[in-house]
Amino acid sequence: MARKRKSIPAFKTEAEERAFWETHDSSDYVDWSKAEPARFANLKPSTKAISLRLSVDLLERIKIAANKRDVPYQSLIKTWLSEKIDAA
Repeated sequence: MARKRKSIPAFKTEAEERAFWETHDSSDYVDWSKAEPARFANLKPSTKAISLRLSVDLLERIKIAANKRDVPYQSLIKTWLSEKIDAA
């Protein structure tokens, strides 16, 4: 006889759902024997191009810093912005 599964509650936020699954066993809610593999081969994070005006001097200093780290200067700018936001 098939096991009775609990129904998955409705979540208001992703954080609420994450907290729920951290403390509950999914096998009580999902019949994993019926699961099928899925591939998301072309899944990429969404990005948006922006225009940013920098002084020539600042851009040259950024390019020098990027060159010292052997990374593209645009990647270095993104890394610095991300680190600054995370620290805020």
